[in-house]
Amino acid sequence: MKLNKLGRTDLRVTEICLGTMTWGSQNTQAEGHAQIDMALEAGINFMDTAEIYAVPRSLETSGRTEEIIGNWFKQTGKRDKFILASKIAGGPVEFIRDNSRASGKTIRQAVDASLKRLQTDHIDLYQIHWASRGSYNFEGSWTYAPHKQDTADTLDNIADMLEGLGDLVKQGKLGHIGVSNETAWGIAQWLRIAEQKGLPRLVSVQNEYNLTRRQFDLDMAELSHHEQVGLLAYSPLAGGLLTGKYQNGAVPAGSRGDYQKGFWRYNEHSQAATAEYLALAARHGLDPVQMAIAFTLSRPFTTATIIGATSTAQLALAIGAADVTLSPDVLAEIDAVHRCYPRPI
Repeated sequence: MKLNKLGRTDLRVTEICLGTMTWGSQNTQAEGHAQIDMALEAGINFMDTAEIYAVPRSLETSGRTEEIIGNWFKQTGKRDKFILASKIAGGPVEFIRDNSRASGKTIRQAVDASLKRLQTDHIDLYQIHWASRGSYNFEGSWTYAPHKQDTADTLDNIADMLEGLGDLVKQGKLGHIGVSNETAWGIAQWLRIAEQKGLPRLVSVQNEYNLTRRQFDLDMAELSHHEQVGLLAYSPLAGGLLTGKYQNGAVPAGSRGDYQKGFWRYNEHSQAATAEYLALAARHGLDPVQMAIAFTLSRPFTTATIIGATSTAQLALAIGAADVTLSPDVLAEIDAVHRCYPRPI
């Protein structure tokens, strides 16, 4: 399993990161533990979770995933085998901390609660799950809307969060910090304020990246390269779309589309683009799941790709993508499809 540096730190994480968001909703604790065991056996040393997991988010499931991970740590004594990442909810969530956004105060509260659930004394990478000012990554419009997303105290809020994170790094509760669902401008502000105030520097950004959602290729890629804020690519299969299981209107029982009673990525454009990628994989004798994941791994700005599964069979297939190298011909054909379908979801 290839290792990549996490930002400018000395930490080296595996290029495959184990995602966990279904544990406690679609998956039982036993199933989650089986996935951790499989990942460890495959050589994976990187695991990502969040206080709001399991998904879909709710008062009943929030925190369950961290508890499942914590129980595995306690039962096995193998906390040292993983570089552990978690996240605080960015914007207000009605059932978390009285609907408060991320701030220096709420970060301190959230970290202590996560440490308790995870049954550990430190989190190696702590991330803001989405910008506290709001994020258009979830809206599907690909349109910046300042009247919705920005507030007068945006920069003060970032500084306040950095102060809180800095205190926790000094205390040893956190190792490094990152963001998620962020923009080039947002990351630039985090880096600028941290440098001005001598506070911790971002080491990563966790954004969606896959064959059908490639905004990161432009300004974010340039920033990532020059500032060494590597991408932790989530949803490399576009929520399962790129497996082909939703083609022609299918909604398999137990799938995410079925579980969440709707599939927001599915439309006439995404169906057409997915059909092209499925045909491309078939022409080259590739499994479409492994081709999609291997593509994200091939990008120069990717530190790790986060894979999630609801079965060990799915997980084994996804892990196998680390052994797949896409040929120049395959990459050229992927670019040709992307040229025709630059924004299918």
